[in-house]
Amino acid sequence: MSLFSDNIRALRVKHKISQEKVAESLMITRGRYVKYEDGTSEAPYEILKKIGQYYQISIDLLLSVDVRKIEVTDLLKLENNRLILPIQVDQMGENRIEVVTQKVKAGYLNGYADPEYIEQLQQISLPFLGVGKYRGFPVEGDSMPPHQDGDIIVGRYVEGLGEVLDGKTYIFITRSEGMVYKRLNKNNKNALVLASDNYFYPPYEVKASHILEIWEYQCSIARSDKRTEALESDTIKNMFVELKKDLAEVKNSIGLTN
Repeated sequence: MSLFSDNIRALRVKHKISQEKVAESLMITRGRYVKYEDGTSEAPYEILKKIGQYYQISIDLLLSVDVRKIEVTDLLKLENNRLILPIQVDQMGENRIEVVTQKVKAGYLNGYADPEYIEQLQQISLPFLGVGKYRGFPVEGDSMPPHQDGDIIVGRYVEGLGEVLDGKTYIFITRSEGMVYKRLNKNNKNALVLASDNYFYPPYEVKASHILEIWEYQCSIARSDKRTEALESDTIKNMFVELKKDLAEVKNSIGLTN
């Protein structure tokens, strides 16, 4: 039997539903349904979709995760039968925040949709964040000052591209760029332009179809008290003005004119 067969049998037994009733809900015969449950026949996409909707669980989980090992009621359900995320709470009922450390970062692109992988991540609790699904991600490089290597960005899960706002910062999980923390520069219909706060790094475009998850910045956890020099636009402008004055003085001193 396949994992899918085990899953649909386990879900049916857990809900105390007969094979006849499930088949009727799927608008197929009981004999056809039995073949899916005993693994002698593979269900087509339309049947997979109907079963997912029937049990309110994503197709990804039905095909790739042993649902007998997780508590389905503790999962965050998303619209259109998309992936679902595990929500864990502590003894006080506060949401637990999973932290993707540098050590496990490489495996996140493969494990982000796997509740068993997520449950193995380190966890913290930040009650002041309020309602929502939160997760912590590591910072790399110097593209987003004042954040430094080793800092953790805590983001709130964003369900759709329609919720992102130009000028705000987000953790983007993408097929093309991996995990990045950037400021949204421009929100196009089919692509997003991501920019760094460090002007040394040029903006770049990511196709909307390549985006797997978006987490909106909520707070950060810094591991260093190192002082950073903020280069604001006015400061940079003043630097060029002073440089222009110095060049003019040099020209005058050696008798050069414009």
